[in-house]
Amino acid sequence: MGMAMQCGLFESGPQRIFDDAEGGVRYFPALVPQPLAARWFDELREQVAWQAQRRPMYDRVVDVPRLVAGYRLDAPDLPPALREAQRAVVSLLPAPFNAAGLNLYRDGRDSVAPHNDKLHGLEPGQPIAVLSLGAPRRMTIRAKAPPRTAVHLELAPGSLLVMSHLSQYHYDHGVPKTRDAVGPRISLAFRVRPPQPLRSAARGG
Repeated sequence: MGMAMQCGLFESGPQRIFDDAEGGVRYFPALVPQPLAARWFDELREQVAWQAQRRPMYDRVVDVPRLVAGYRLDAPDLPPALREAQRAVVSLLPAPFNAAGLNLYRDGRDSVAPHNDKLHGLEPGQPIAVLSLGAPRRMTIRAKAPPRTAVHLELAPGSLLVMSHLSQYHYDHGVPKTRDAVGPRISLAFRVRPPQPLRSAARGG
């Protein structure tokens, strides 16, 4: 089992979690003020057409343990809160984001398994930016190579996690289930997709 580090909510400055030639994995605890993050959470929870999905796993089909949605960022029906969130992210990270995958974690039973983003669906060299709204949730980021060093991040409302394209080759990330009493959380994962149709949802953080 690899080493682990934990980053808590009390750390208020930008944090470099892992490094690489494209910027690595960075965490910004307070991209937007919490009152604004709370407004976006409320609006998106009500306005987004959340979907429950099922996926094959081994010899059976199981429920995806969260609700999901996806948007092209040039869509005419883009929720206003999502457009505002995109502008806030681009103000820090001027990437040509054209897609957003949304995840609604209703309580501690909802989760996303450790994974890296599917590289064939991403433009090389472009980052992935995950904006968190609602209740804090823990994300684990773990190196694929021994000694499989892991970092446990408490993703605060209004925070931004930035992962380089290159980092997806070397690290997995996931949001584990918890028995703690946690409130609902929405994640907005901004990506740069190749010019092809966007599926309705994507794995997130």
